[in-house]
Amino acid sequence: MNIDFTEFQKKAGLTFNNVGLLTQAFVHRSYINENKASGLSHNERLEFLGDAVLELVITDFLYARYPDKTEGELTAYRSSLVNAQTCSDIATKLFMNDYLLLSKGESKDVGRARQYILANTLEAVIGAIYLDQGYDTARAFIERNFTPLIDDIISAKSFIDAKSLFQEKAQEFDGVTPSYKTLKEVGPDHEKKFHVGVYIGRDMVATGEGGSKQDAEQAAARAALEVRGWN
Repeated sequence: MNIDFTEFQKKAGLTFNNVGLLTQAFVHRSYINENKASGLSHNERLEFLGDAVLELVITDFLYARYPDKTEGELTAYRSSLVNAQTCSDIATKLFMNDYLLLSKGESKDVGRARQYILANTLEAVIGAIYLDQGYDTARAFIERNFTPLIDDIISAKSFIDAKSLFQEKAQEFDGVTPSYKTLKEVGPDHEKKFHVGVYIGRDMVATGEGGSKQDAEQAAARAALEVRGWN
């Protein structure tokens, strides 16, 4: 299958020697299951490679930029820079969604599952860049798209695991472990929003919402840290 990647390469600042590698980066396993005669391979091996390259580049960047930070702090920064949310946001900005090769079923799902597909595809693209043009070009692509986000991540404290911090503080000051309760779920299955409350004992401290229960619980914990002045 020939896909015109001219616009994508222009937006991404890339020029592939082997466009077949770039095509493979966009092929989801579900597409192969429905199109066995396509002659294409899915992107999971490229994703595996790209994930390792991404981690190395970001680790190298953070190690050099923050010489006074501890291993734990650097790990938290890295997690925020390479997590599925960040990767899918970058993939969306690069219009990668327009080039995905998916099964008919996967094509209809534009919620949380699509987020993970986009994140994995971005890692596969990084793997393809590495194979096609080497480490330096892959590093330049990652530094253009990922490292400018670090200042906002630090200022917003989004690298903090809010649930863990709120639990630590609740145990320290109140002697109890907080609990979480789903208050409501709204929207269709592929775009569901969860509303969660966080409680200390029977008292609800704050609420949060998100596209998954985990995200909603993190949002509730962040709000609770604000309410209690523990942030």
